[in-house]
Amino acid sequence: MEITGRVLKYGDNINTDLIIPSKYLVFLAPQELAKHAMAGIDEDFPRKVEGGKILVAEKNFGSGSSREQAPVALKYAGVKCILADSFARIFYRNAINIGLPVIEYEGISQMVSNDDELHINLEKGTIENVSKHTRLQMNPIPEFLLQIMERGLVEYMRGKDETL
Repeated sequence: MEITGRVLKYGDNINTDLIIPSKYLVFLAPQELAKHAMAGIDEDFPRKVEGGKILVAEKNFGSGSSREQAPVALKYAGVKCILADSFARIFYRNAINIGLPVIEYEGISQMVSNDDELHINLEKGTIENVSKHTRLQMNPIPEFLLQIMERGLVEYMRGKDETL
């Protein structure tokens, strides 16, 4: 799986209440949730990610409640991938389960700037900053996680056991 896009950066401790405030949880359709993604800190976020962006954040991205709507809102708003110095574990798993690639790379927030173009190869474990002519090596994403990200957890599990 390869991902290319421009960076949109945010800071530390972006919690799920900021990603999708509770007043928008009345919406069930992912496209409707997307209209309110990051409404807790950036009302212009849906416009900024049009066409697809790579979200880069600092520490503890996705902390707070375990609401699955947070990664859903980001994915359907146009986020192709999230890179962060660290993630809240439940957000990380929820993102993978709904097919939103997430990469934890300590220090990434200091290595990239807004609007840098990145090329990420999850199988090879590379993050190339095309704008700055730098390349980072990370651990490749295991095949089973790539399959979950590509198909979503439910479809992945259906393929593993026809009785589901």
